[in-house]
Amino acid sequence: MIDWKQEVEKRKEDLINDLQELLQIESVLDPESAREAAPFGEGINRALTHFLAKGEADGFASKNVDGYAGHLEFGEGQDLVGVLCHLDVVPAGDGWSSDPFAAEIRDGRIYARGAIDDKGPTMAAYYAMKIVKELGLDVKKRVRIIFGTDEESNWRCVKHYFKHEEMPTIGFAPDADFPIIYAEKGIFDCEWKQTRVEGAGSGEGARLLSFDSGRRLNMVPDYAEAVVDGLSDDVEASFNSFLADTGLTGELVEADGRYTFKLEGVSVHGSKPETGKNAGLFLAEFLSAFSFEGDGGAFISLVSEYLTADTEGAKLQIADSDEVSGPLTLNAGIMRYSVEEGGKIGMNLRYPVSHDFDRTRGVLEKAGSEFGYELNEIEHLGPHHVAEDHPLIKTLMSVYEEQTGEEGYLISIGGGTYARSLDAGVAFGALFPGEDELAHQKDEYIDIENLMKATAIYAQAIYELAK
Repeated sequence: MIDWKQEVEKRKEDLINDLQELLQIESVLDPESAREAAPFGEGINRALTHFLAKGEADGFASKNVDGYAGHLEFGEGQDLVGVLCHLDVVPAGDGWSSDPFAAEIRDGRIYARGAIDDKGPTMAAYYAMKIVKELGLDVKKRVRIIFGTDEESNWRCVKHYFKHEEMPTIGFAPDADFPIIYAEKGIFDCEWKQTRVEGAGSGEGARLLSFDSGRRLNMVPDYAEAVVDGLSDDVEASFNSFLADTGLTGELVEADGRYTFKLEGVSVHGSKPETGKNAGLFLAEFLSAFSFEGDGGAFISLVSEYLTADTEGAKLQIADSDEVSGPLTLNAGIMRYSVEEGGKIGMNLRYPVSHDFDRTRGVLEKAGSEFGYELNEIEHLGPHHVAEDHPLIKTLMSVYEEQTGEEGYLISIGGGTYARSLDAGVAFGALFPGEDELAHQKDEYIDIENLMKATAIYAQAIYELAK
């Protein structure tokens, strides 16, 4: 019987040193230094070539796929077990307690950008594969660790990689949470855009001159601002009453009969819009009580008719839910209007794995057209789901429970993990239940004890999947 934790402990010093060395490479997307062999810039290319060279020195077969991605592999057989990781990191940002690329060790933790997302888990998976290889265990399948380099941006790395390389038979991505994320909703980023701009109108009604809310489709806007003229003098009392009723903070400024409305909401991730307060939708709801002329009227009417006070698509009659992945969510993340350019409403739709997406697309197209708007697709990621009785799930769950002594469970999420790049893959660690989630934040770290524990889990998992 193999003591996986003991095997990891034997290599602890090397594992930590190798991880620190990797973390000290500032592998942030840098278009300015991009070239043919380094499509995402020199820092990312240095991390990729560094890891591939290390793998070659350790006896693995290596391949660099045009600088977009690479892999290390050992073993023989027709089937392929894949471990999908990424070496790129988001920019460090400000406010760190230490140099974000020094990989300083304090209180049993390694602090660095990428420590938990995803260089720490990547090194854990690599050492796990190394342990299985060095022990000379009898495996019947090939094992391949794949290094992506554009996960934090547009996933161009895996798109390019799988155009040229085979898809693993089964696999996992150590780029999320333990125990197992087995279901991910479909994600549809789209926008309603006005097809013909005719102006604000010239009658006696209110005129919307501008509306601005939100910066990213996958975030609930926490601020909205609108400029309107042609309103009656009692609008200030109405706005104050609205603020009192909603509990929101806002401001109304009047100058020469023109009113500027400012409203603050609460921003949360777009996968859980019901937990935030969408400033743009609240402001549109208030303004819908007035009669607007021209294009501004169509903009406010479209938002209030189909989006306000609703994060599940009920107004559009697309609300849906299933046992595996939960309810559909709809976030209006960007709302823009100007007299010169007309209106644009950007949405982030996340739908259950069993949802009829084609019908929903048709509903969105029809709803927009009622107000002179066309639907444009920005990006669409289909849902991802591996059945809970799949051998991959059963194997990983058994390993997790044996290594931790805790009961495992399956997780479904509204977000997207790297695992959806695999035909039969799940997200498997490396963040343990109850751990702080500091990916993309200042003072990101990985706990060394948990790094060791994850490595042991991955080592046994790789062996069980490949034997």
